[in-house]
Amino acid sequence: MILRAMRIFTDARCLEHRAPRGYPEQPERLAAVIAHLEARGWPLERSGVAREVAVSAVSSIHDPEYVERFRRAAVRGDALLDSADNPLSDGTWDAAWAAVEATLAAAEWAASSPGARAFAAVRPPGHHAERALAMGFCFFNNAAIAAEHCRHHLGCDRVAIFDFDVHHGNGTQHLFEDRADVLYASTHQFPFYPGTGAAGEVGLGAGRGATLNVPLPAGTGDAGYAEAIEGQILPALRAFRPDILVISAGFDAWRSDPLGGMAVTEEGFAAWGRQLAALADEVCSGRLLAVMEGGYDLVHLPRLVDRFLSAAAGEPPRAPLSPGAD
Repeated sequence: MILRAMRIFTDARCLEHRAPRGYPEQPERLAAVIAHLEARGWPLERSGVAREVAVSAVSSIHDPEYVERFRRAAVRGDALLDSADNPLSDGTWDAAWAAVEATLAAAEWAASSPGARAFAAVRPPGHHAERALAMGFCFFNNAAIAAEHCRHHLGCDRVAIFDFDVHHGNGTQHLFEDRADVLYASTHQFPFYPGTGAAGEVGLGAGRGATLNVPLPAGTGDAGYAEAIEGQILPALRAFRPDILVISAGFDAWRSDPLGGMAVTEEGFAAWGRQLAALADEVCSGRLLAVMEGGYDLVHLPRLVDRFLSAAAGEPPRAPLSPGAD
């Protein structure tokens, strides 16, 4: 493999968050991805930053009262936190912290030198988590926490976040929408959960213009996404000129995802990897951090992740899944 300084960061504790039978966000999602990437020879880092570093980073994004409320709910053995989308188990608290710690370690690697790229293979996902509210399977906003850590501790004055999950990242947008130092750009199915992400949502106050939403109708495939990414997302990222590019990488725009309604193929995700890596090379010395968000097709998710990462790392194209594979 041609790795171009790409590393994968994960933590086995991320698997300890359990959910009721039939719930889409299960440990098997991450377990399958890790097993596939390991079999493919990707270098895996299995530990994250120290807990005290993670605590400081989380407190820069989330309300301390929310974090304490989460802790108390976990200690009491509550069944849910804030909504039916956020079930709790004995391992949820540790899994949420493990996801943050691995993501921060990935951020530190990606920001460490020109050309460094990292993928945080973690769960629970994060982009729906608000400052003081858990929602949409998310407890801590991993990508937002990493972006703020890059700004405060890793020498990045400007951070761009591109979110290609099929669902709009309401939490990430709201956390940064009044700021000019973090660009949030998103492609997503619309109207769809969580109901945010209209094109008119462009930021507030000093942050007006630093939020870019490109809502897409159900059924959009590779061609529609290419038009959105090449016509709007890449020019916005290029104009912003971040010091690092953070990607909320959800794979639920896949044509057979059980929660999404889009029609993106395997080659579509590979194309995004190539384009975003080239953009990072152009504007921020190749520094790129991708953080795992959604994606619920257990059969195909591992290969979709692999194809995206391989393309971002510079590996030559491989044969896609056959048309009937889904």
